[in-house]
Amino acid sequence: MEAEGTRTRLDFQEDVKLSEMMRLRVSSLQRSGQKRQDGERLLLPHEAIYRLDFPSQELSFGRWFFSLSGHGRVTVTGISQHWTPDLTPLMTRQLLEPIGTFWRNVGDPDDSPLKCLEADMQEFGERIAELAKVRKVMYFLLAFKDGAEAKNLSCSIEFTPEK
Repeated sequence: MEAEGTRTRLDFQEDVKLSEMMRLRVSSLQRSGQKRQDGERLLLPHEAIYRLDFPSQELSFGRWFFSLSGHGRVTVTGISQHWTPDLTPLMTRQLLEPIGTFWRNVGDPDDSPLKCLEADMQEFGERIAELAKVRKVMYFLLAFKDGAEAKNLSCSIEFTPEK
């Protein structure tokens, strides 16, 4: 977390333990030959769980900070509620829309700005700020595609206090 004046910038942090727990669920189903529950969302190999820890519940969305070395596509999907993967699986109905998508195409120079769907990103940021009013932590599913890798990603979101 970085606070500058009245703005607060929160970094998306990978929740390695939670990602690993979800990967264990996938391998357990594969080993036992069982199928996922109806509506269950399993973690794919190119995905990981990230989190934001909110220092306050009275935040307004400011802007996104996103950097990606090289090319690729990263999608950020919010998870609507806190869930306990040791007790309940992640269900597709818990995934929020819109999703955030950032990308840089293969032919684009590495220093070119990332592309995104600005209206969706604005709406998504505002939705995160609304959900922050009722929780201290929010989880996200990040997918790395088309050459994007977690080690090349920096993602944060800036909030201002509500007036």
